[in-house]
Amino acid sequence: MNKLQVVVSNQYDPFLNRAVEQYLTDHQEGDTVTLYLWKNQQTVVIGYNQNPYSECNVKLLLDEGGHLMRRGTGGGAVYHDLGNINFSFIADKSLYDVRKQLSVIQDALLAYGLKADISGRNDLTCEGRKFSGNAFAKGKSNNLHHGTILIKTDGEMMQRYLIVDKAKLMKNGVKSVASRVVNLSELVPELTSENIKNPLISSFEKVYGSKAITLDFDTLINKPEVRAIETEISSHDFLFGRWEQFKTTKKARFAWGGVEIALQIDEADAIINDIQIASDCLEPDTIQLAEQLLKGASTKSAPNDDSGNEIIHDIIHLIYG
Repeated sequence: MNKLQVVVSNQYDPFLNRAVEQYLTDHQEGDTVTLYLWKNQQTVVIGYNQNPYSECNVKLLLDEGGHLMRRGTGGGAVYHDLGNINFSFIADKSLYDVRKQLSVIQDALLAYGLKADISGRNDLTCEGRKFSGNAFAKGKSNNLHHGTILIKTDGEMMQRYLIVDKAKLMKNGVKSVASRVVNLSELVPELTSENIKNPLISSFEKVYGSKAITLDFDTLINKPEVRAIETEISSHDFLFGRWEQFKTTKKARFAWGGVEIALQIDEADAIINDIQIASDCLEPDTIQLAEQLLKGASTKSAPNDDSGNEIIHDIIHLIYG
């Protein structure tokens, strides 16, 4: 019989919350699905391959006591505060089912009379406006699916910190960040990031047809492995290191996401000495494969690519034409 687990964070520290998520993904036992609920305070969260300086006003955010966190999944930048709640599904590979996991969110919101729809590559919408973005990662034994639920997020602070690609706004036919998202409390005023927790847990048990056990959050955060992860992901090098000298030489937006490329070229030998690719692509591993393929490649002719991967193909074409 499948085992269900629930973890509810009692901290608002983004690095600690992410460290617990990573620990569960790495160490969770087989035949298990975990629902993890957590909230961050005044935090911009960027995708694994994103350039922080292109995605948010870093200095302003940090000067005002906010946090920048880089997650382990792909996708775009989002703003977290105590007016929204975040969820993670950590599931054994054999039990991982994105549609089923999203149905937990949909079912919980039905308790408040809200109908949520799956939209685009990774969004949940209500009445045509986005309230949840989702991202995904594959681990050795478990897969991760996480996202946010906007309930009463401060839209002014979101716009204050986030930098949105104008090409993305034009593609979506909207004029601002705020116009394409919705706080669910606008639709149901009594809904909060606290009173949604029990409906989410109840829907989790309903959808999976079993009672969940609750793991103690304080026990988890005292594990040495969690503290080690926290130290790594909060380091300056992890957050900013490779991006501090990043200078965009190529930029484009495709159906799978946006991309910025920085190239260092050895003109004498006609090779690409180094390459960095920033992207909100939902497949962070593919971006790294593209970097590996192109680093050291000739500038005179495109490298051979037999992967059949659309993302790698588009990146090569962007560079070589």
